[in-house]
Amino acid sequence: MAKEFVKEITSMDEDFAQWYTDVVTKADLIDYSSVRGCMIIRPYGYALWENIKTELDNRIKATGHENVYMPLFIPESLLQKEKDHIEGFAPEVAWVTHGGSEELTEKLVVRPTSEVLFCDHYKNIIHSYRDLPKLYNQWANVVRWEKTTRPFLRTLEFLWQEGHTAHATDEDAHEETTRMLNVYTDLCENVLAIPVVKGQKTEKEKFAGAKFTYTIESLMHDGKALQSGTSHHLGSGFAQAFGIQYTDQAGTLQYVHQTSWGLTTRIIGALIMVHGDDRGLVIPPKAAPTQVMIVPIAQHKEGVLDFAFDLKEKLSKVARVNIDASDKKPGWKFNEYEMKGVPVRLEVGPKDIENNQVVLARRDTGDKVIVALDELEAKLIELLNDIQINLYNKALKLREEKTSVAATMDEFKENLVGNPGFIKSMWCGERECEDKIKEETGATSRCIPFEQEKVSDTCVCCGKEAKQLVYWAKAY
Repeated sequence: MAKEFVKEITSMDEDFAQWYTDVVTKADLIDYSSVRGCMIIRPYGYALWENIKTELDNRIKATGHENVYMPLFIPESLLQKEKDHIEGFAPEVAWVTHGGSEELTEKLVVRPTSEVLFCDHYKNIIHSYRDLPKLYNQWANVVRWEKTTRPFLRTLEFLWQEGHTAHATDEDAHEETTRMLNVYTDLCENVLAIPVVKGQKTEKEKFAGAKFTYTIESLMHDGKALQSGTSHHLGSGFAQAFGIQYTDQAGTLQYVHQTSWGLTTRIIGALIMVHGDDRGLVIPPKAAPTQVMIVPIAQHKEGVLDFAFDLKEKLSKVARVNIDASDKKPGWKFNEYEMKGVPVRLEVGPKDIENNQVVLARRDTGDKVIVALDELEAKLIELLNDIQINLYNKALKLREEKTSVAATMDEFKENLVGNPGFIKSMWCGERECEDKIKEETGATSRCIPFEQEKVSDTCVCCGKEAKQLVYWAKAY
């Protein structure tokens, strides 16, 4: 049936990378553009991003932040002000050297991130402790000249939000860093049904110019990790470089303490790879552009379409509902909306109308249930909630199955091959061991989890006394 109506999707187990490419294109999320490494986000893909954006924007505003917009271009002299920052981004910045036919007197960077733009602005508007905190966020596009690209996961241009805040004290900035990581956790777990591990990045993996970086890490179906959101405590380094000072209550000049945090369209890639299956997308109801797709059966018969449209109007009060009244065959429609990951399909035909019932089909399990019309609204709400919970629990179960413990490098390598996923191992804290693990296995440190365990006494790499538990994995 699937092959007859919809182009075949490569099996996940056969070729996961090809499966991913098939899903993002055949489920109508993206199209490839004429620029290498850039994608056209199709209406269905953009509707998914808009839902994520709305959910996150509401949470950002609820924590007291305001949205602003910063320029697309950064003068080279501005970017050079924070040494560690420019060194971290130098390999992937895109430069503008000409305006029309004339060479610019100063090169411009197409923003890879906007710390320096916010700093340049903050130095002009922050003067007193009464001006703090400044809690700003912007929704924007950024450009990073990546060598290897893949839709959503790594593209030259991507969409995101980036929060940039200024605080009177280090403690206030630390609190903000934690608060926003928790906002990302809430979005991932309660909207996208993606379980995450919260922790701190190592010095090697932290954001360029930051005091420290907090992260949420999720695990994909193929056992690779994906950094799903980061929150950076910038300390006062940027403030000192840009001269962002305020007069405190005692009349003394102080430097502000800053944070930045961001979540990008790559979270759509995470959603695809955590929940998808061999039939295509599986979208959690809270994120789905369409939560219920009505498919009329024998719609050429009198009264069927009218009944279906009346159902759409009625159910739109409790869910995001759409209807496919095209002349395509029902079987084609079934497969189309399964591939697009619509959580619930509602089938209704002449016999259903006669019996005052409809058929509801779940995308996550494939189960079908017959529901009486007078129970439909309540049953639909219950069903969507159950699907949301089931997808989270299923993803959590897979993550637990793909999380192992290794006390030695031999165990580490065996686990990485035998059961790819998160590996929990102790670490001495030395960069040399972190580099060696990556060199020998291809796995990187994903985070030092906030919830620490002691799985052995010694470092997995060098055998010396261990300081911390680290989650390791190969990653996107």
